[in-house]
This record gives sequence, structure tokens and C-alpha cells, in this order.
Amino acid sequence: MKISFLIVVLFVVANLSAQVVQIPIGQASSPADSPIKLELIARIQNNNYSPKSPVDFVNKHINSPKSANILDDRNKFYIHSLEGCETLVLSHDSFKLLKVIRHSFAAKDAGLFLENTALGYSFAYKGNPNIFSGKPVESCFTHNKKFLWVSYYRRSFDANAIQPSAVAIIDTECDSIVRVIPTGPLPKMVAASPDGKYLAITHWGDNTVAIVDISSENPSEFHYVKHFTVEYRLPLNNMDNSPINRDSECGFCLRGTVFTPDSKYLLVGRMGGGGIAFFSMDSMKYMGTLWGMKTNVRHLLIHEDNLYLSANKPGFVQKAPIDTLVKMIEAGQKTFDSWKGVYVGLGARTIDITPDGKYLFAAVNNESKIVVVRASDMKVVASTPADSYPVGLAVSNDGKKIIVTSQGRPGGGGNSVMIFSVAY
Repeated sequence: MKISFLIVVLFVVANLSAQVVQIPIGQASSPADSPIKLELIARIQNNNYSPKSPVDFVNKHINSPKSANILDDRNKFYIHSLEGCETLVLSHDSFKLLKVIRHSFAAKDAGLFLENTALGYSFAYKGNPNIFSGKPVESCFTHNKKFLWVSYYRRSFDANAIQPSAVAIIDTECDSIVRVIPTGPLPKMVAASPDGKYLAITHWGDNTVAIVDISSENPSEFHYVKHFTVEYRLPLNNMDNSPINRDSECGFCLRGTVFTPDSKYLLVGRMGGGGIAFFSMDSMKYMGTLWGMKTNVRHLLIHEDNLYLSANKPGFVQKAPIDTLVKMIEAGQKTFDSWKGVYVGLGARTIDITPDGKYLFAAVNNESKIVVVRASDMKVVASTPADSYPVGLAVSNDGKKIIVTSQGRPGGGGNSVMIFSVAY
């Protein structure tokens, strides 16, 4: 038994380590005659302490970076360091570290919390629930990028991520946390409605989505107005006795979240089992789930007339006309069969699109590469190797840079932030 267990462990470690790669500065995409070209022009990393290039920056705060947000107007970008419980603020032109925002709270920070719990959730934890460190996952801007909302995978005392977590609100003018709002278990995606009225917090942990009224300019006035459920709320009372894998024990594992351009509908991807859940923001009701796309829907985005998605395990990027999908769900139809898509590689994670909507970028985690898809015909036109396990991705306002995070993993991992130039 011990020998068999050792063999399994060595096999897992070997497979995890096999993908630990770091691409050189100057790495370019292929093919050479593609209408778009990517080139690695800088990196911020925590895995090679003797880099050969002056733009290969060592930063020990990089600890399994998860997502990125670019604030072009203020010449900076944000990297959320999951395992470091930090958000890093970096210069958009020099790539130097400007500030570290710690997601750790003590008794002296009580003023950031206007409430201990919300949405009917309660803590099993016997201590002060607002003394903790939070693991930042995803984020989004609101109020014309005045505020950056950051979700916490879990609070540090909640090993199984089954108790209420939280989101932090960062004021981007001073890069300080101005409020922490309790959520349900294991929030991941946060998304703002285009009309500026609502923010959706998607709970990976129990099949629910929380809606926050953000119509005020004052963070102290933000408040919950609805708690959506997709089919059923996942019971968590049987998950507190032994360690569990909440990346798989998550019900429908709700992930990708986006509002339609008119703010009338909210769409949420069901990474567990497939499908996209629709909600009416007028009636504040769950409308049902639409099927027909690839399974394991991970990320959603809307640009002009189309909804785009990444399907993680199948390795596809797909698109469909958003108006058609809305009409179908309104009519009670359950399946749309005319998705256009292309295979980009196993582990299709975050996707983003150029400002003109011509090209879609996909971080392909399992194959350590970035793939470029031409949106008009959904054809792969370029790709480039990337540091191990790319996961987060953001495109600058002018479309001339993309920032990609490579997460850490047991046995190694990327632990890096790559900055690519984009030429057309």
C-alpha cells in the first residue's frame, strides 16, 4: 500500500512539474505571417532570482497570481496574488511595483465592516469573523473605475470555504480598501451592470448569485437587494468535518458572469455540468438555463452583438448572437445549437477581446500558451507559448498590450505576470 501510494505521488508530482516552463523575454507568437503578432516585452515573476533580462523583474509578492485589471487612465494595473493575500499595484509603463494592498484585517480595521454577515448566512467560526486574511480571486471596476471590487475565495479561518467570505472595495485614487462586504461562500466572479446600478457576486460555493445596489457614489450605501439561486442551494452542513476539494465540490460551480449591454439580463456560466443561467433584472427572477454550448463554461464576455465563452475542459472558445439567446430564453426554449467556435487547447480559462472586437485572446492553462482567435470567423490566427499555467488575462484600452498571469501549482507553476506587446 505504501509503495503504491508513493508511486501515485511521484506520478502526480512529475506531471505537475513537467509543465513548469518559463519563456524567454522576446518570445514571439507564430506564424510569422499572421495579421497579429504578440511579443513578450516584460515579466514580473517569483521563480527565477537570476534573470538574464533587465525587464524580467523579480517580485516576491507574486504568489500564485490569479487575475489582472488595467487602469490605463492612471498608468497602472492590478494583480491579485491569491496565496499571498495581496493585490499588487504596478506601473503600466515601467512595470515597477507602486504599492501592495494587504487583504489582512485585524481589530483595528473594524471600521471597514458595516456588518458581520449578510444574505442570511451565518458563521460557525467562534472568533471574530472580521479578523482574517482573504485570498483575492477576481475583480471588476465600477463607478468609472473609481472602485475596484475584489472577491475572496475564502477567509483564512475557513479551510473548506463553506462559511461566508467577502469582497473588498478598493478606492483606485488612493489604492486603499474602503469597505469589506460579507458574501456567501466562495465568491469568484464579480460583474457590474453597464447602467451602473448593480453588481453581481457569483458564489462558486453554493449555486447562488448576490445582487448589490451600487447606484450611490458612497461605498457605505452599497447594499444587497437580491439573492438568486440556480435550481437549488447547495447544502454545506456536511462539508465541515474533513478537508474537501471545493474546486470540484461546488454544485454547478457558477463562474463566468456578465450583464447584457442594456442591463436587463444577467448571464452566469455553469462550469459544473454546463449551461448558462439567465436572470431577469426587471423581475429579479431566475429565468432558466440555456444549453447547446460546450460543457464546463468558464468565462463569459459580451462585445457588441455577441456573447463569447470559454469552455475549460473541452478547450473551446465559442460565440453566439446575444439577442438570439435572450429571445430563446424568454420564449422558454432551452437549447441553442448554432454556436460558432474553435478549439484553442485544453484548459481554456480567461478570455478578453480587442477594443475593436476583431481578435479574442484566450489563456490556455493546461498547455501553457496564449491563443488568438479572429472573432469574425472564429479561426485561430496566432499563438504563443506562455509561462506555466496561464489563467488571468486583460487587454489594454488601446489593444497594444495584454497582461497574463500564470498561477502557482504544487511542484512549481508559473508564478509570473507576463506583459505582451500586440502589433497588428
